[in-house]
Amino acid sequence: MENPVIIFGANALGQAAKEIFESNDIIVYGYLDDNEELHGNELGELSVLGRTDDDGHLKLIGKKCEGFIAVDDRALRKGIVKLLKERRKKMPVNAIHSNTEIAPTAHIGHGEFINSGVVIGANAKIGDHCMINSNALVDYSAQLGDLVQVGAGAVVGAEAQIGENVFIGSGVTIVPGVKVGKNVRIGAGSVIIADVGDDKTMFGNPAKEV
Repeated sequence: MENPVIIFGANALGQAAKEIFESNDIIVYGYLDDNEELHGNELGELSVLGRTDDDGHLKLIGKKCEGFIAVDDRALRKGIVKLLKERRKKMPVNAIHSNTEIAPTAHIGHGEFINSGVVIGANAKIGDHCMINSNALVDYSAQLGDLVQVGAGAVVGAEAQIGENVFIGSGVTIVPGVKVGKNVRIGAGSVIIADVGDDKTMFGNPAKEV
């Protein structure tokens, strides 16, 4: 990536993304955020330039800059993705820490946040706009749908299939081959040993619906 990056979201996630880009010697131009109290302020050495829908800065995306979305709220993230696609005909770039291990045969989508120490195995498939936090493992041939969040130290076993919009807490273990439906939430430290249907909240070892 040659162009500098504008980060959508002047929050802790945005600042973590900034460090990821800098670990790859990529320049960050600044932040956009809808909290007007932050506008004109500096976080570290970077300025909060304006709102996420500011045309003056959006017009730079795809020309002089790239965009990355650092927003935890998945509905808001989807809205900003739609904005970029409609106004700029662009998808957000990936923030992948230099200290990761990604197999050459793995498929990585768009707009990913992949932090330090993450391992993604052979033939794994990561959907768009996922967040994979520090030291998580996505083992070989596992699949993550779009907008999946994987907590620090979590393990997604080989050939497991995770639906879209799933939250996997820190330290979770999903055993190999398990299928997890869409919109599922899995509490920290839980162990998933059997298939989980859509829209469930799971917790415990072994995990049960709560």
